[in-house]
Amino acid sequence: MEKKELKQIIFTLGLQVAYVQNLSGGDINDAYCLHGNEKKYFLKINNAKRYPGMFEKEANGLNVLEKGCDLFIPKVVQYGETNGQQYLILDWLEKRTPGEKFWEHFGAALAEMHKIPQAYFGFEEDNYIASLPQKNTPHEYWSGFYAECRMIPLTRHLKDSGYFSAQDIDSVEAFCKRLDEIFPRENPSLLHGDLWSGNYMMVEGGNASIFDPAVYFGHREIDLGMTLLFGGFSSPFYETYHNTYPLEKNWRQRVQYTQLYPLLVHAILFGGRYIQSVREILRKFK
Repeated sequence: MEKKELKQIIFTLGLQVAYVQNLSGGDINDAYCLHGNEKKYFLKINNAKRYPGMFEKEANGLNVLEKGCDLFIPKVVQYGETNGQQYLILDWLEKRTPGEKFWEHFGAALAEMHKIPQAYFGFEEDNYIASLPQKNTPHEYWSGFYAECRMIPLTRHLKDSGYFSAQDIDSVEAFCKRLDEIFPRENPSLLHGDLWSGNYMMVEGGNASIFDPAVYFGHREIDLGMTLLFGGFSSPFYETYHNTYPLEKNWRQRVQYTQLYPLLVHAILFGGRYIQSVREILRKFK
């Protein structure tokens, strides 16, 4: 981003900023640390036309998480739009070393969040996962939500893009017809929605902070499957989670099915091996 545009956004925020530090912001955002006289802030900016409402929806998700769990959630300071750019500013998170019971506290806190029953599967608004729109139409049953708001829209996108065949779509539809027998029936839980290793940090007190959410009310095993997608968290996390809110038997065998949604997201964004990973999971469904 041009310095002039950045200065204008900082001026709009009305914050006292001594200097600005460029950060690595990922594929779609420009990211900065704003050094104020007494505190620091995290600022990210992207194209409002390309990703309409993204930061407002992220702020809403962070606020819902803050009310729903004991993990540290970065405070939303401000969000808005100016000259075609949207911005989100959060309190700065200072990375610390993990406390002695870091993973136990993390697992227990997530389990306690998941314990709170929600009224439906879905959310009060659509939002985003990474740079993709995420459909959150309320449903009474998990099977209907996972099929109609997660699996089918993304696989149709891959079909329209030429990456999926008619046979792939048949496999997805066969999988969706069996969702009621695959997943145990449970109450909807508040989910982070994108809980991989890049979206948590050890902060003050040695405990976990979670951020960059894709919030909705869903089956709690989705959050756990996401933690296992890129290597997994430490074993005390899962042990303490299970002790706090016991998982239904054979949950490890269902992990591959909980990971289908993030794998489809990655297939759309990056193609390649993620498409093959989805096919390998679905090949038994015909």
